[in-house]
Amino acid sequence: MKAVVLSSGGVDSTTAMAIARAEGYEIYSLSFRYGQRHVFELRAAEKVAEALCAKDHLVIDIDLKRIGGSALTAEIEVPKGRTQGEMRKEIPVTYVPARNTIFLSYALAWAEALGAPDIFIGVNAIDYSGYPDCRPEYIAAFEMTANLATKAGVEGRIRFRIQTPLIQMTKAEIIRKGIALGIDYGITHSCYDPAHNGAACGRCDSCSIRKKGFRQVGVPDPTRYE
Repeated sequence: MKAVVLSSGGVDSTTAMAIARAEGYEIYSLSFRYGQRHVFELRAAEKVAEALCAKDHLVIDIDLKRIGGSALTAEIEVPKGRTQGEMRKEIPVTYVPARNTIFLSYALAWAEALGAPDIFIGVNAIDYSGYPDCRPEYIAAFEMTANLATKAGVEGRIRFRIQTPLIQMTKAEIIRKGIALGIDYGITHSCYDPAHNGAACGRCDSCSIRKKGFRQVGVPDPTRYE
């Protein structure tokens, strides 16, 4: 059984991929070079695909930098040192306009071409930065669209499912699950604004959530911080 797995090279997408593999899926890893601030997440995604024995790892180029509107794709400062409460107050500037919708659309196209009914995405609605495209209602709406907008879905040959195994898990629960599945989190990358040598800043929202998760699990965070 085939599954397309969206991979950013981070903790969540890597854990989602490990879960898919543990459930017996043949993994087709999908990443994007979308004009993000750095290359380190793509390098991590490549390592993850290899470590988890993906059948294929496809990297697609999309120039979201031309659209802008996000601290991850434009000359906008990445927020640092925010508390969990501050993260939940509003959708942060690290939100990339419509990113998950764009990514899932590509994943759907590949899944239809492969004849793969399942698409895994590591979205989370508990320990996250408040992105609207990580919520259960959004995922349900996209799954409905997937089956209305594809030839395979309309003809009834494939019932597409958007699998979100982490959506109601805390970061600590995600990390604990990944450790149980044998993930080496040392190959993953989470930082929004790393140094030129790849060292994580340790202060952006993503680093803060990651550090909190490892601290709660009680195991060392293998990330190299500045």
